[in-house]
Amino acid sequence: MSLVNDLGRVAVIYGGSSAEREVSLKSGRAVLAALKRAGVDAVGYDPADGGLVGLEALAPDRVFIALHGRGGEDGTLQGALELLGIPYTGSGVLASALGMDKQRTKLVWQALGLPTPAAEMLGPDADWRAVVARLGLPLIVKPVHEGSTLGISVVRSAEALAEAYHAAARYDARVMAEGFIAGEEYTVSLLGDEVLPAIRVEAAGGFYDYEAKYLSDETRYHLPCGLSAEEEAELGELCRQAFAAVGGEGWGRVDVMRDAEGRFWLIEVNTSPGMTDHSLVPQAAAHVGIDFEALVVRILATTLAPRSA
Repeated sequence: MSLVNDLGRVAVIYGGSSAEREVSLKSGRAVLAALKRAGVDAVGYDPADGGLVGLEALAPDRVFIALHGRGGEDGTLQGALELLGIPYTGSGVLASALGMDKQRTKLVWQALGLPTPAAEMLGPDADWRAVVARLGLPLIVKPVHEGSTLGISVVRSAEALAEAYHAAARYDARVMAEGFIAGEEYTVSLLGDEVLPAIRVEAAGGFYDYEAKYLSDETRYHLPCGLSAEEEAELGELCRQAFAAVGGEGWGRVDVMRDAEGRFWLIEVNTSPGMTDHSLVPQAAAHVGIDFEALVVRILATTLAPRSA
């Protein structure tokens, strides 16, 4: 029996109700089309239409999670699928919840001695000048539980910090300030036990925000990334450790900054990365000869093995 037949009936879950709904719809539709081209018995499902009851009615043998943000990437869907006994792509409940929480991910990395910029939580009554005194300028202010750079601001003065906090607080009750690393931005994708080639991201405006990620045709993706073989190996191993630290499984992506002295700094882990035409995992996979159809089948095939925990 072929691998495609082993996969059985697959539900691609996308859309949802998070702030990243539109990106998720694009990812899910791309994944669904690719699975169908590969001969997989696949059907799309938007939980905003019928919740878990509607998913159960489809009676899938396994699920490809293409939901981004809350409700799809934060462990809640993973927990529901565990209770329903349906295998699914990507990380489990704990790793998904941890990876979605930027502050607690950072605490784990710090506890293991992995390099990540200093940060602290903000509140409406914070002493903005004291925050700047501790972390320096510029700063990145971000919602703890959002992806796709939603609600993120670069702050270059103490006076701008309060405004940045309130902008982030529109997305999340928990907001953090993080030391800004000036330098090059890299992203490393992981597929099973394989570390894919690093991509250096160069946004036209100097900041890889939502528009640069999903809308702009001016964002440049350097692949090969320009690092030496030794540097790229160092970066890949750091990202493998960072992903393993949160318990990541199946596939994912780690975002990193490199400062002027050549040091790498872990920024974020993504346990349900984008799969749109601008997305980074498909680009990295294509560079090593894995086309989009083969990529989604390989990701789905990870659901055939039992989970580590």
